[in-house]
Amino acid sequence: MDPVRLENPYVSLEPLQLAHIEPLERAAADGDLWKLWFTSVPAPGRMTDYVEAALRGQEEGRMSPWAIRENASGEIVGSTRYYDIVNDPSRLAIGYTWYARRWQRSHVNTASKHLLLSNAFQNVGAVAVEFHTDAYNQDSQRAIEKLGARREGVLRAHKRRPDGSLRDTVCYSILATEWPDVDKWLELRLARLAPPQT
Repeated sequence: MDPVRLENPYVSLEPLQLAHIEPLERAAADGDLWKLWFTSVPAPGRMTDYVEAALRGQEEGRMSPWAIRENASGEIVGSTRYYDIVNDPSRLAIGYTWYARRWQRSHVNTASKHLLLSNAFQNVGAVAVEFHTDAYNQDSQRAIEKLGARREGVLRAHKRRPDGSLRDTVCYSILATEWPDVDKWLELRLARLAPPQT
């Protein structure tokens, strides 16, 4: 599934390209995000490897990655992707998401997730969208729950973190039957969070 450009008044999700490496390096440097041992944000000098790995996943049909641009500022502020893509029944996960520190807890996450969920349910035809996060990443869990996703459980000793340690993965999902209500909730939330349009 090749990523397509997705946009709303607040953010644009641009299909990831090598040209995004430098602006993503700058975004990751805002807050030294790679120092958070439970995330997968690349350290300085490793963004090329990160982007190339995402593009390989796209070529193999396993991922659809994007760079996130905040429209008012024009800045590339982070990255996200679909992964664990399954065709029958149509399911996918949203993850590998990170933002420059100054854009965390802003309208950017809600606006980006709304685009990704809308595309998954309305264009891709997904029956379910999943979210996975490290059990230690409390901020991520709260953000996922604010989207309206339901917690399904914990996969213990599920994956390796960048430092080689084993992580427990907390799993959430939204079903297609739940999407209309989640859609309305996210639109209301975005109206409260987003800066006024000029």
